[in-house]
Amino acid sequence: YVCSTWGNNHFKTFDGDIYQFPGVCEYNFASDCQESYKEFSVQIQRTLNSNNHPVIQYILLTVKDFTVYLTPKLTVVDGQIVKTPYYSSGLLIESNDIYTKVYAKLGLILIWNQEDALMVELDSKFNNNTCGLCGDYNGIPIYNEFINGGDYNSITYGNLQKINKPNDNCEDPDETRALPSCNEHRDECERLLTSSAFADCHSRLNVEMYVQACMQDKCACNGNEDSFCLCSTISEYSRQCSHAGGRPGEWRTEHFC
Repeated sequence: YVCSTWGNNHFKTFDGDIYQFPGVCEYNFASDCQESYKEFSVQIQRTLNSNNHPVIQYILLTVKDFTVYLTPKLTVVDGQIVKTPYYSSGLLIESNDIYTKVYAKLGLILIWNQEDALMVELDSKFNNNTCGLCGDYNGIPIYNEFINGGDYNSITYGNLQKINKPNDNCEDPDETRALPSCNEHRDECERLLTSSAFADCHSRLNVEMYVQACMQDKCACNGNEDSFCLCSTISEYSRQCSHAGGRPGEWRTEHFC
């Protein structure tokens, strides 16, 4: 079971809900929330890059008694910069120019593309035991995340996951701002995501969720056709398809992504 975040502030919970949350504070992405002693936690902080696109600035991972701080260029374990591959009891960290990967023996795999996209896979022993932007991992979409004694919208839900730090002056996103419908982009997004390159993916994933995310991307970019607007959701669809055992074909071309 995988939770991910990518592109224009999209999130997909362990239970399969896809939502958007544009926060730039530090948030609990996923952590084990049953006991006062947490076996693991993953915190993330996004920022806007020079093109005004959201990227993940750093990830703070704690596993048992280790603290791992990841930036696109550095891996820091318990305050010391380390070279990768780094191995220590029950923890393996690998990185190359494209990905940083962390394998923790307690049942967690983290994969980050050092830019916008992060994927965390958890062992099923954590079922029903997690909290954060990834939800509670109870196998039921919506319930507990967005309906729990009242309807939450995704912005309210995201704001609740903020890690409160002293002297933190980041602004919470506005809960009253509704997202546009973006229907005028449906045809293009459907065409891209149902192309023959993804024939092996359609039975494995709910393509409609990615179509919706792609539509939101197109809206947010206001006709500005850079590769971030077009490619980030399609890249995520391709990654998730591979992860589900599918074989996406070659969808990138010289002129596209």
